[in-house]
Amino acid sequence: MKSAGGSDIGKKRIQNEDSFDCIDQKVGILQNLYLVADGMGGAQSGEYASQYTKTTLKQILEKSKGPAIISEISQAIQMVNQSLYRYSILEGKVGMGTTLVLATIEDHILYVANVGDSRLYVIGNTMNQITRDHSLVEDLVAQGLLRRDSEEYRKKKNVITRAVGVGTRLHIDFFEVELSKDNFILLCSDGLTNMMSDDEILKIIKRNISLEEKVDTLIKTANDRGGLDNITAILIDPQIKAEK
Repeated sequence: MKSAGGSDIGKKRIQNEDSFDCIDQKVGILQNLYLVADGMGGAQSGEYASQYTKTTLKQILEKSKGPAIISEISQAIQMVNQSLYRYSILEGKVGMGTTLVLATIEDHILYVANVGDSRLYVIGNTMNQITRDHSLVEDLVAQGLLRRDSEEYRKKKNVITRAVGVGTRLHIDFFEVELSKDNFILLCSDGLTNMMSDDEILKIIKRNISLEEKVDTLIKTANDRGGLDNITAILIDPQIKAEK
């Protein structure tokens, strides 16, 4: 297992509200841990929400004993959600919160948890988005009331319908994906995907350069496109060997 991650403030923001973690070693019962959190609720509150979620999730998962991976992850996220929500009430910061996309890999199986509109892709010859954006526009698309290529979609894309820390109970999406040889996994905040097309991202990931160089190039390209938001990306090479 090998990974690389990076985050940048972008060209327009005054503070980076994104947080990420890239851990290729064991964390409690998990063989590895990767996450991206994109804070919301104003610069100070958003940064706190994403950093708190990253740090506290790791602390809780380090104590996990299993055996069920999804159950342990779910319980940890719910604990963080309740704690962050209580903090927002006590500090008068109701509405603060963060997106979260989290992944771990064991025995060629990718386990994913998702809240909000940060994304996870499994990449082979194409970009395969595993997560579903929890956003107003995606709800409208699902109801047949909006087109993804419309101007209204672009204008309202930042309105999310789920976030960690904004209520007492949280609905989390979970996914399990069997990985194949030569797959890469990308976790990212919307500061990347709002600035680049899937094809542009795929071409960079397919280059014969190191993981670190791929991540740096993704972030630089998003900035070159305008860098309208904080930009965070994690790229994972599970290093799965072909079956004999």
